[in-house]
Amino acid sequence: MNDQEDQGRIIVRNTTPADFADIERISRAVYPFDEPYTPKYLRKHLEAFPEGQFVACDTGTGRVVGMAASLIILWDDYDSLDSYSDFTDSGYFTNHDPAGRTLYGAEVMVDPEMRRRGIGSLLYAARRRLAERFALLRIRAGARLPGYGRYADRMDAETYVRKVITRELKDPTLTFQLDQGFHVLAVVPNYYTHDPNSRDYAALIEWVNEPQILREGITRPPSRFHLPARP
Repeated sequence: MNDQEDQGRIIVRNTTPADFADIERISRAVYPFDEPYTPKYLRKHLEAFPEGQFVACDTGTGRVVGMAASLIILWDDYDSLDSYSDFTDSGYFTNHDPAGRTLYGAEVMVDPEMRRRGIGSLLYAARRRLAERFALLRIRAGARLPGYGRYADRMDAETYVRKVITRELKDPTLTFQLDQGFHVLAVVPNYYTHDPNSRDYAALIEWVNEPQILREGITRPPSRFHLPARP
């Protein structure tokens, strides 16, 4: 079955409690080194912001094969170098703020057995539609750097990220997110705990809701990570 056929049988919908067991299963497979997303977290996500929680389902098997979790925050309440725990209230999303203008992408996961079939792209598209629906200015997130561990002994994390941006290197997570229209704002140390492949670093990334920015006449500040567009 090719990628186009795979995408045709995948649907993205909002998460329900019936999905919790599958999400936990995927979480354990994706993050064997970290605490999984268990019902104690997932219930809080639904209580805080049900519209921001998505699953990707295979209509052929009925299985959940991916998930995305997000919350709305008021960016001025945070620092760009804050950690995942800071942005998500230790993973519970109880800091969700409907008055905020930033959708914070806390998580996207795809079942390792179902990767390279366009499922991540479908989840990111659902998240962009959500930002547009709520007239939010942007999506921001911390991008894991799972490829950095192989280079950590020869370059610092910022150099690695710059090389990924210029396509000198390819990172399994950040490269995909750049292809989804995100750009890098900062490199954040100690963003995660128990992420040896990333050495606990992340790239703070942003997708801008351009039509909303234009409607509100907002000027976007430059980022030192912005590079000239490739011809």
